[in-house]
Amino acid sequence: MISKLVDSLHAAVAGIPDGSTIMIGGFGGAGQPHQLIDALLEQGARELVVINNNAGNGDTGLAALMAAGRVRKIICSFPRQADSHVFDGLYRAGKIELELVPQGNLAERIRAAGAGIGGFYTATAVGTPLAEGKEARTINGRDYILEYPLHADYALIKAFKADRWGNLVYRKTARNFCPIMATAARTTIAQVESVVELGELDPEAIVTPGLFVQRVVALGAKA
Repeated sequence: MISKLVDSLHAAVAGIPDGSTIMIGGFGGAGQPHQLIDALLEQGARELVVINNNAGNGDTGLAALMAAGRVRKIICSFPRQADSHVFDGLYRAGKIELELVPQGNLAERIRAAGAGIGGFYTATAVGTPLAEGKEARTINGRDYILEYPLHADYALIKAFKADRWGNLVYRKTARNFCPIMATAARTTIAQVESVVELGELDPEAIVTPGLFVQRVVALGAKA
C-alpha cells in the first residue's frame, strides 16, 4: 500500500544533511510551512542553501533558522523588508551569502528545473549588475541574458489537503511557489491541514500530483 504519510514533523525532516539546498514555499507568510521550518531548526542541519521568495520576516520561521546560524546562503527576490532585520544584520556582518534574483526569473528558474529545461533567455536584468558575467544574446533586436534552472535537494511546502498518495490541493494564494518547488526538488516534504481518503480530492483541483511528493505530515486530524 503506497503511503507518503509520516507521523510527525520530526519524521518529516529526518535525514536532511548539512549543506543541503532547500526550497521553502511561501510568499511572505502566505503558504510558508512554518512548522516544517521549526522542525528543521530543531533537527539541526547546518550550512544550508535556502531558496525562498524573501529573506525571512521578524524573528520566526526562516528568520529564526538564519538567526541560529544554520543558513550559509540565501537565493531570493526580496531580501530587505521592514521586518527583515535578522538577514540585514547577518549580511552586513558578512555571515550570510546572497544571490539576488528578480522574482519572475526566480519562478522561471525553479519551473525550468522541474520541467527539465537546461536554461532560458530573458530580458529581465539586462543592463544591470545582475547581468554581469552571464551569457548575453540579441534575439530579434532585443538583448537577453541566459539564466539556468534552480534545483534543490529538498522542498518544504505547505498545502491545504492531501491523500496518502501525496496528491495536494492548496488554499487560494497560499499556493504561490509551492507547486513549482515540488517539481524541482529531489525530495518534497509537505505539511497539510488534513488528510482525506483516496478519491475524496477532486482530480480537477489537484495541483501537485503525488508523483512529486515524498513525505506528507498532517497538522490536523484526518478528515
